[in-house]
Amino acid sequence: MELTNDEIRRYSRHLILPEVGVEGQKKICSTSVLCIGAGGLGSPIAMYLAAAGIGKLGLVDFDVVDYSNLQRQILHGTEDVGKPKSESAKETLNKINPGVEIELHNVALTSENAMEIVAKYDIVVDGTDNFPTRYLTNDACVLLKKPNVYGSIFRFEGQASVFAPEMGGPCYRCLYPEPPPPGMVPSCAEGGVLGVLPGIIGCIQATEIIKLALGQGSPLIGRLMLYSALDMKFRELKLRRDPKCPVCGDNPTVTELIDYQQFCGVPQESDSEDSSANEVTVSDMKKALDDPSLNIKVIDVREPDEYEISHIEGVPQVPLSVLPQRFTELDPNQSYYVHCKSGVRSMKALNFLSEQGFKYVKSVKGGILAWSEEIDPDVPQY
Repeated sequence: MELTNDEIRRYSRHLILPEVGVEGQKKICSTSVLCIGAGGLGSPIAMYLAAAGIGKLGLVDFDVVDYSNLQRQILHGTEDVGKPKSESAKETLNKINPGVEIELHNVALTSENAMEIVAKYDIVVDGTDNFPTRYLTNDACVLLKKPNVYGSIFRFEGQASVFAPEMGGPCYRCLYPEPPPPGMVPSCAEGGVLGVLPGIIGCIQATEIIKLALGQGSPLIGRLMLYSALDMKFRELKLRRDPKCPVCGDNPTVTELIDYQQFCGVPQESDSEDSSANEVTVSDMKKALDDPSLNIKVIDVREPDEYEISHIEGVPQVPLSVLPQRFTELDPNQSYYVHCKSGVRSMKALNFLSEQGFKYVKSVKGGILAWSEEIDPDVPQY
């Protein structure tokens, strides 16, 4: 391929770099990248790759734009709320560089479609926010011998690496052989995230992709970069390939994609049906608050900062983080409805209290978000 005059003008600052030059820019323009996720990490990754002239950029995302995304997911604007993220992303990327081919995969990445989708691209970049998709992405990349440019973020901290056993490095499973217990690691929706953090980690991932496309520099293969925004410090850990790794080891036992929801302990539909017996609706909670004769007390197990954002008048707070120290303040013979933001932490509180001998505890399904949607819209959502 030859660069057009327009491309020479567009990429001129690359062309005058000796490490890039015309031939290097041709490599960039002929490289295809699959970006899994068009959210916090996917936004800077996709925008900088498009600006750099990556030849083909695939986007995997089936979510829609929400107001809570706008603080960090810079691919999307206020006018995009309610629109599929993949479509919003394509519109933004076309404005940045109409010469880049954008292919949308408006689906969830699954064991059924991952191999077919990943096989189309030279490099895969992981912009996901959940463990089943991370392990799925890793295994598909190892099986197809594709480099996996990894990044993750939480609150004020992030990490990045390049997993590429085919290039002599480890894979994600070498670093994390087993997923954490379900619910052990809070999501960004529960724990929060500094808005600029994905910009920093995402830009590092984009840098690694361009280096891989060029064949220049020292990629983060065999290295895990850790970043703390509060301390403004970078640290680096050395990683080694595990010869006993079930995917990339000397005698792999995972030779095809598995059920990653089950592997990560994500409740299946039957499990959800079982948990529903321990749940009540926000309408049930309202009845308990309105009718003292029912003798049901309601507890909010969110954190103080969340309580300050929005709360229900008259509902006391016992944060889940201090519940093990404060549960003795509660009566084990009393009936309780426990609520949080969406119903995840309240279920954890229910399980803990049940273990302590509490006889009647129910988790409020949907938490304060459902209360705002169904009962009182004046209660802010966050």
